Amino acid sequence: MTNKDSRSRKQKEVKKLTIPVNIGSDHTRGSANNNAPITVVEYGDYECPYTGMAYPIVKELIKEFGNEKIRFVFRNFPLNDIHPHAQHAAEAAAAQDKFWQMHDYLFEHQKALDDGHLLEYAQKVGLEDIHKFKDDVSRHVYSPLIEESLKGGIDSGVQGTPTFFINGVRYEDSFDLRTFSETLQKYLSALAQ
Repeated sequence: MTNKDSRSRKQKEVKKLTIPVNIGSDHTRGSANNNAPITVVEYGDYECPYTGMAYPIVKELIKEFGNEKIRFVFRNFPLNDIHPHAQHAAEAAAAQDKFWQMHDYLFEHQKALDDGHLLEYAQKVGLEDIHKFKDDVSRHVYSPLIEESLKGGIDSGVQGTPTFFINGVRYEDSFDLRTFSETLQKYLSALAQ
């Protein structure tokens, strides 16, 4: 086999999610009972501007397809050296059953994610134990969870954010609303046959 053949085969290689969705441990929005025909997994970073640009697209897709057709999973893939804060706030909020409220708030206020603002956001999303939140964030209590998510992403070939997988297969196209929506519709059509 020539080098050209080897490169061509690598380019056509389908990248798959190595860590399957776990309803008990993943942050899941949508059909929790495994009945949704489409599962979209996003590896994202709250402080990444590209993940921030994808956020309203994902929200619109969830609205368009509904919880019966799409299950959305968010996994942390922080660029720790330059984005050290927000993922800890989201996980600390998850410990108080407010992950999605904090997730949305972080993306909607992405330009202000310093520690002072994170504390303010914890109050605004209705966390009951602000002291626990502050302590959890400052001590990085959820670092092992975040590192596990990061490792799962690396093992699945994630190199940057956002990276999406649809039903376990890496989505390689544009994440603009029209293209992403058409792709999800094709998945639904194929499943209906």
